[in-house]
Amino acid sequence: MKIDQNRQRFKQIIKGKIRKNLKKFMSNQSIIGQQGKKQVSIPITNINTPRFRFNDQESGGVGQGDGEVGDAIGQGKPQPGDGKAGDQEGKHILEVDITIEELASILGEELELPNITPKGDKNISDVKHRYSGIQKAGPEGLKHFKRTYREALKRQISSGTYSPNNPVVVPERGDKRYRSQSPVVDPTANAVIIYMMDVSGSMGEEQKQIVRTESFWIDAWLTKQYKGLETRFIIHDATAKEVDRKTFFTTKESGGTMISSALKLCKEIIESDYSPSEWNIYPFHFSDGDNWSTSDTDNCLDIIKSYLLPWSNMIAYGQVKSLYGSGEFINDLKEAFADEPTVVLSEIDDMDSIMGSIKDFLGKGH
Repeated sequence: MKIDQNRQRFKQIIKGKIRKNLKKFMSNQSIIGQQGKKQVSIPITNINTPRFRFNDQESGGVGQGDGEVGDAIGQGKPQPGDGKAGDQEGKHILEVDITIEELASILGEELELPNITPKGDKNISDVKHRYSGIQKAGPEGLKHFKRTYREALKRQISSGTYSPNNPVVVPERGDKRYRSQSPVVDPTANAVIIYMMDVSGSMGEEQKQIVRTESFWIDAWLTKQYKGLETRFIIHDATAKEVDRKTFFTTKESGGTMISSALKLCKEIIESDYSPSEWNIYPFHFSDGDNWSTSDTDNCLDIIKSYLLPWSNMIAYGQVKSLYGSGEFINDLKEAFADEPTVVLSEIDDMDSIMGSIKDFLGKGH
């Protein structure tokens, strides 16, 4: 139908405008604030429907032609304007609802992100109910007409009441068949993302917002890849604690920095809840790279080498540029894991660097 074609064309126009301004939409805090919703509303400007435009010098209407000063040309009273006159059109803002999954698809297409091949021997079994069974009782709305007709035909043939010359089949109560629900097991690859964010004093609000924004879009992409995705959140300064999603995306805590505290808690969460043979595991750590001491950095490297590296699909570390952080931790990681393809490092200078950083992390399809 033409209306369906128009709807599809409109969706393509919307996607094109989103793709063109993807960096702007990715840093839009109102979208990040709608974390957890299936749909978000985004503002789209200047989508004009085709229409005729007339030359101002040739347009007709009331009062066209010569006239005398003072001649009345209309019945309405003059209305005050809102500002100075101009000859340009105003910008028309249209709020468009789009799903997070659609936004993630646009992001994946723009960054050319590969689909992820899950690991693990076991998957979550998602049980769904479908009308794939047949039973002899049920509501009339679920009556299966073909099966009912077949049962009536079989009964009449077996009883000798069916006549090929007068092929009338009249179902009786016992002939009726109804659709019934049957459980269907749908295997779903399961994955967990463990986000870790440095909230120490050297991480300002701008740095934290960069981390939240990038985490939102990473979450959106991996949610699209895994139906059975779980997320856990850790914040840390000199100590680490697990928090809920809302706290992670709004916290303003500050203090000293001990990165190993977050990695230790991440290790404990995996050991307790996520068997590496059954789960696809993604630890993401974000910091400004300012650690408390060399000895703590040694502890971090040991935890990664001994536990997180063999357990995880990928270990991601994003270092956010800060005026107060030393930025040394990423250099320690580069030196220790130069030959490890699943240890992925990214330097994030500002909001405009987020797209490149996501490409660093997800571009290899781990």
